[in-house]
Amino acid sequence: VVNLKLEAEACYARSVTLTVGNMLDILLYADSKNCALLKELVIDFMVENWEGIIGKVSFQDVPGSITTDLLTAMGRGEGKDKESSKRTDCNVMRVGTLRKKLHEKGLDIDGSREAMIALLKENL
Repeated sequence: VVNLKLEAEACYARSVTLTVGNMLDILLYADSKNCALLKELVIDFMVENWEGIIGKVSFQDVPGSITTDLLTAMGRGEGKDKESSKRTDCNVMRVGTLRKKLHEKGLDIDGSREAMIALLKENL
């Protein structure tokens, strides 16, 4: 069942068209269903389109935990000098990289980004 959920999430993430109008609904859905890949896709959209979002979208109902993910996505875009440390720091890894590392260790690859980071840190 886990693989089916992950396949469905990946398929939806490939086919969804994000807009300023639908991004918040998709973000909240992804967060509520622990769809880390979809959540990361929306957050990347937010980082890339922040100028069109500020002042047009209310984030009043967005859980505070999403702020960490948003800041992480913003931090990944900072300068190339930090690239080597980003490859090994699981706190800033992309969802695909986290899932790959967990799979290599034979661990569960489903769950929120935070849960995957914690599991990876426990099994370093």
